[in-house]
Amino acid sequence: MMNAEVRIAPELRQEERPRSAVSSGVGLAGMAGLIAWTCVSRAYGFSGPNAALCSVLACGVPMILWSLLVDKVHRSPTTGIDWDSPPRSLRESLDVSIVKLAGLWATWAAIGFLYWVARWYWDGNYLFSMKVFGYSAGPLLLLSIPYIAWLDRRLREPRDGAWHFGQVVIGRSALADRDRIHEHLRAWTVKAFFLAFMIAIVPGNWAETINPSSDFIVSNIVNLSGWLVAFLFMIDVTYATVGYVLTMKPLDSHIRSANPYAAGWMAALICYPPFILMNDGGPLDYHVATAGNNAWAYWFDGYPLLMALWGFLLVLLTGLYAWATVAFGPRFSNLTHRGILTHGPYAWSKHPAYLAKNLFWWLCLLPFLVTNGNVADMVRNFVLMAAVSGVYYWRARTEERHLSADPAYRAYSEWMDRHGPIARLLRKLSINRRPHPLPAE
Repeated sequence: MMNAEVRIAPELRQEERPRSAVSSGVGLAGMAGLIAWTCVSRAYGFSGPNAALCSVLACGVPMILWSLLVDKVHRSPTTGIDWDSPPRSLRESLDVSIVKLAGLWATWAAIGFLYWVARWYWDGNYLFSMKVFGYSAGPLLLLSIPYIAWLDRRLREPRDGAWHFGQVVIGRSALADRDRIHEHLRAWTVKAFFLAFMIAIVPGNWAETINPSSDFIVSNIVNLSGWLVAFLFMIDVTYATVGYVLTMKPLDSHIRSANPYAAGWMAALICYPPFILMNDGGPLDYHVATAGNNAWAYWFDGYPLLMALWGFLLVLLTGLYAWATVAFGPRFSNLTHRGILTHGPYAWSKHPAYLAKNLFWWLCLLPFLVTNGNVADMVRNFVLMAAVSGVYYWRARTEERHLSADPAYRAYSEWMDRHGPIARLLRKLSINRRPHPLPAE
């Protein structure tokens, strides 16, 4: 007897998730280097700013090696590099490279001028960023010459946004494409703004991980939870800093596009200094009388089991938040498209970092509980915290609008709508809420 062929309806088959632009291995490679340097630094007390910068190297270098040697991202067609044809001669590409360097250096000069004019870059943590940029300017200027000359000989189309901007710089505006120039300037604005911020906060996050003694960390659940949260935030900041540094075509981590929508920029910038609205005293300040950053420990004091459970939830949410950044490998960046991620926590949610971050704030600060007993402050804190969560929802929507120009993102978004856990849960709830038909008489 022949076995009957079993046919499965198409809608019942397990649909394969769209491929991720980033491998899981590259993020793990960076994690191995970062954890190794963290262990060495805790053993020898390397907690200063220079050790913090070394953590960026310890994380970034393994990711570069993994990307090139294992993932071979330089061979990806999205880099725009032609490895199969003989490179152009230097004479053929030199004119293009000179114009591109003019555009690139003019861009850097404009960024330097804005750093110099903006007063907030010369105060507090930003002073460290300005110091790092000052020491880096000369070497970057020199290294950009052989890098651009080498790259232009191999790019299929070397006339990018820097070249078009360079045409304006040398007085040949008629040859420049205004849209390409705007894209170039948006991308570099993102990098300049967020890289300065990330470098500014790297030392502080690093010190919070290295300085506490082991005895202090394990002395109680609050200290243990606090150190684990600080460690995970350090991972997030380190990976993000690497991401803003490594915007390079040979790593396929270049910026494909920067968000062109004003609403997207507004939603992102109000979450970062100097435009931040959520700080103490700001329009969206939800911290009034909330017992500080460890409000949960204040309110649950005397309830050790509940405190342990709450601390575990906070660490779990921070771990999810950090994982969402690690999943980017060397490609993390706000307001940009650098490849579509579908693996890790992005197989569960399109915005796992925003979801985890907001849940963490609600559970950590408990803004609806206040130490002064003022009901008005309780209501205000609750409403303003809800408004902050609304800002992150707004950010998510503007990011989706930007990324939806890429068919790869549309395919991922459609897959998530069909197979994402949250979408499945909502569909199940919707089905359960439907009225059941009356039995036939």
